[in-house]
Amino acid sequence: MLCASVFAAPAYSSILSISDEAARVQALNEHLSTRSYVRGYSLSQADVDVFRQLSAPPADTRLFHVARWFRHIEAILGGPCGRGEPCGRQASKGRREQPQWSPPAGSPPCKLRLYNSLTRSKDVFIPQHGKKVTWYCCGPTVYDASHMGHARSYISFDILRRVLRDYFGYDVFYCMNITDVDDKIIRRARQNYLFEQYREKQPPAAQLLDDVHAALKLFSVKLRETTDPDKKQMLERIQHAVKLAAEPLERAMQSDLPAAVADGCEEALLAEAKDLLSDWLDCALGSEVTDNSIFSQLPKFWEEEFHRDMEALNVLPPDVLTRVSEYVPEIVNFVQKIVDNGYGYASNGSVYFDTAKFASSERHSYGKLVPEAVGDQKALQEGEGDLSISADRLSEKRSPNDFALWKASKPGEPSWPCPWGKGRPGWHIECSAMAGTLLGASMDIHGGGFDLRFPHHDNELAQSEAYFENDCWVRYFLHTGHLTIAGCKMSKSLKNFITIKDALKKHSARQLRLAFLMHSWKDTLDYSSNTMESALQYEKFMNEFFLNVKDILRAPVDITGRFEKWEDEESELNESFYDKKAAVHEALCDNVDTRTVLEEMRALVSRCNLYMAARKAARRRPNRALLESIALYLTHMLTIFGAIEEESSLGFPVRGPGTSLDLESTVMPYLQVLSEFREGVRKIAREQKVPEVLQLSDALRDDILPELGVRFEDHEGLPTVVKLGDREALLREREEKRQVRPVFQAAKLAKMKIPPSEMFLSESDKYSKFDENGLPTHDTEGKELSKGRAKKLRKLFEAQEKLYKEYLQAVQTGSFQ
Repeated sequence: MLCASVFAAPAYSSILSISDEAARVQALNEHLSTRSYVRGYSLSQADVDVFRQLSAPPADTRLFHVARWFRHIEAILGGPCGRGEPCGRQASKGRREQPQWSPPAGSPPCKLRLYNSLTRSKDVFIPQHGKKVTWYCCGPTVYDASHMGHARSYISFDILRRVLRDYFGYDVFYCMNITDVDDKIIRRARQNYLFEQYREKQPPAAQLLDDVHAALKLFSVKLRETTDPDKKQMLERIQHAVKLAAEPLERAMQSDLPAAVADGCEEALLAEAKDLLSDWLDCALGSEVTDNSIFSQLPKFWEEEFHRDMEALNVLPPDVLTRVSEYVPEIVNFVQKIVDNGYGYASNGSVYFDTAKFASSERHSYGKLVPEAVGDQKALQEGEGDLSISADRLSEKRSPNDFALWKASKPGEPSWPCPWGKGRPGWHIECSAMAGTLLGASMDIHGGGFDLRFPHHDNELAQSEAYFENDCWVRYFLHTGHLTIAGCKMSKSLKNFITIKDALKKHSARQLRLAFLMHSWKDTLDYSSNTMESALQYEKFMNEFFLNVKDILRAPVDITGRFEKWEDEESELNESFYDKKAAVHEALCDNVDTRTVLEEMRALVSRCNLYMAARKAARRRPNRALLESIALYLTHMLTIFGAIEEESSLGFPVRGPGTSLDLESTVMPYLQVLSEFREGVRKIAREQKVPEVLQLSDALRDDILPELGVRFEDHEGLPTVVKLGDREALLREREEKRQVRPVFQAAKLAKMKIPPSEMFLSESDKYSKFDENGLPTHDTEGKELSKGRAKKLRKLFEAQEKLYKEYLQAVQTGSFQ
């Protein structure tokens, strides 16, 4: 049944007669407080007239009757009416509707930007086909051991690839090549083959000496032509070492020493003179090496070593790997089309790219990456290769800026049949043909080292865009920065050439990766003791946090005990957690700035450490769920970066030596039982005053367990913390503590000897008056100390009193000599 209007005539008139709006609303609120206006009712003109006097419900919460009535009438009428406008009634009388909803303003999403060498700026990353990313990376030329320069590129690209795939959610198709046909490979393969042939013939000592002297003569010419001072010094060292190695054999021949002695001298000379003899043999006999299989054995061996090194560094394998030797037909077809499109020309069995013709085309531009380097003949000749810059070869070009697409093979070089005669691919063409075959006319990302920008990558761009007749073969060109060794360029001449295997003997793959993560991927990275020390300290810092959280999570609680009430400390830590996650996201969007990411993660751990320390000091348990969430997030980020090599539920995994055994989950239950048993024994020993048992307990902690990679941490009034760690690191820690302990103990003893009544008397620069116990009462200006300061000094006095008593007892028992 509908109610009548809430407004009787007298009330209606009196409310409308009030001129002051605030007073009118107050009177309306008082009137409504005595009436029923919740249920539906018929509206009178009085209701409408009063309603029209209000433009909106009052904001003052004390006037809630008016606000409620206003919304009720508004719902019936279908919305507010302006003065003088007729108000209609909704079709469904008395039925309320949801108010209009407005979405939050929010903030614009952070977009991923990558430093693009094509623009030399950070560009928003937009793949061509949704979330799919096509990526080609220049792989190694496999003729020698992989070194830290290779690690710089491939670890950096591995980090970028993982972040795009596992953080930003892109579907990355990653291709990489292996250059197994190259001038360096050809020369090295011939030299190795000829030297082994020479060695198998076992030349007589006299013949060996004659050949070494001939090789030294040729080497002297090379030495005179060398202008680089560092390289010249290296060559002089080699020359001197060979001459010294020849002297014992010369003396053995002159003195007619036993054959065994002479044989030993020959072996020593062969080993020392290998490089000189190999070069000399190649100059004399290199053109006679014609078997193509000889040129495939060397790259096959070093490619296998390269893959082993990448696996050891936890670098993901490519989705597809291409080898030049396997793509020769595709390369020939690629070259042919460039010629057909008018950008290539044959000359004396070789094919060259016409840079002038290409640059003059309206659709194309030569030297996109480093236009200022166009015409740099030294760089161009280095790109052509040592075997391809003879005068006759250079004369075959229309312009010095032109480069080889296909090289006519000389005697002593591998060759394949083609329309221009037997030959082999040029260096730059291999990547264009292989990437074009797999990725088509345009790829999203092309990557390589900074030193490949010109001429290699500029020539790749030119010949590929000449083939596809487009100007967008690569959308984003990424180049990793140089690597220096203690501030110097890495080179054999400086004796600072470090292979990946050498580096892994000193540091783990995780430590090397952390060092790279602490630097921008596009800038120069200095591999030095300082760099690695920073990485080691970061690893230790993060690992200690993970171990502390694991210890907290191992504490037995019931299911409901896992969820505890949050107080201000938890709310503040959680707010910091989300702030840091946002900062990490912004840093990753900013050219995958891992350096900033690691600093934000460090700051988050520091905040957690302060929280845990405060809880420990208050003898309160930290919130395990919150700490677990933070630790899992940090684990997730480190896994994305490849710094955690295997599946890990939390933190750095601890594996058994040479196995995939999860050592932590296997042995921790036993260690926990041992810890609890030891704690019980220590408690009884303290109560029964059995110092020998306490000493044995300390020996277990300090001497025995570190040898097994286990650390027990004792804390006054709290359970022992059990941690699994690296054995070598724990032993280094133990040794450092042993070195510091005598100093610490001496300082502690000196402090213990001070009677509490004398501890403040020497501080005349702080206090002017003392009481009968030696406690300060006035500062240097004669003012009485505040109660708070006096309280702090009293606590220090009592602590010293306790120390002094311990000292006196130790003297009485003979503990101190």
